[in-house]
Amino acid sequence: MPATTATKTTDVVELILRDHRRMEELFRAMRNVQAERAGALQEFAALLVAHAEAEESEVYPALRRFKNVDDEDVEHSVHEHQEGNEALLALLEVEDTGSEEWDEKLEELVTAVNHHADEEERTLLNDARENVPDERRAELGAAFEEARGRHLAADCGSVENVRRLVEGSSH
Repeated sequence: MPATTATKTTDVVELILRDHRRMEELFRAMRNVQAERAGALQEFAALLVAHAEAEESEVYPALRRFKNVDDEDVEHSVHEHQEGNEALLALLEVEDTGSEEWDEKLEELVTAVNHHADEEERTLLNDARENVPDERRAELGAAFEEARGRHLAADCGSVENVRRLVEGSSH
């Protein structure tokens, strides 16, 4: 199938928004008792970690260099990634995807991630869209995709890796 301009973009803002929408789809699957919840969680875990790591290594440092992109918003987003990882780990550690505990931990994860995505879209991404030139957003998008792909290939969503991320940042 040939790539169309609608699906092939390197604008970092669009790429981040596309990941946010995919996460919402995976939340719907994880809430559905008829769905393959464990598989949806696996895909979600990998996507969340790869997305956050790529933002922190490639996107956030670059955004800090632009006027009118708030440094505090960047710091706040990094903190919220940590909260997302903690909520993700709590869900990954629940063994029974049909249990009440699984549903509770899922809702905690949904709350943390949706809060972050909503805030990031209203602050950082709007700032980036307004203040960062198109060509720079395209460069950042390519770097974001490359870093994200590297993390995905390294099984970044495994419970062991998520545990390492959570423990490593609590020091």
